[in-house]
Amino acid sequence: MAQEELEIEIDKFGKVTVKTVGIKGPRCLDVAESFAQILGQEESRELTSEYYETEQQVRSHIDVKRKY
Repeated sequence: MAQEELEIEIDKFGKVTVKTVGIKGPRCLDVAESFAQILGQEESRELTSEYYETEQQVRSHIDVKRKY
């Protein structure tokens, strides 16, 4: 099973971009919606190819990494 990750980028203007990686099927929208509620305003949303893939066994892990 592929590892599930969230990639979170905050640019110098404070714009936050969240990308789900390895979360297959419509469940990725549930995760995205949770972040949208935490962050407040959502400007846009794009479905990745993983949205159309079949969801398999679910095991969640959140690993936060910083990019500079």
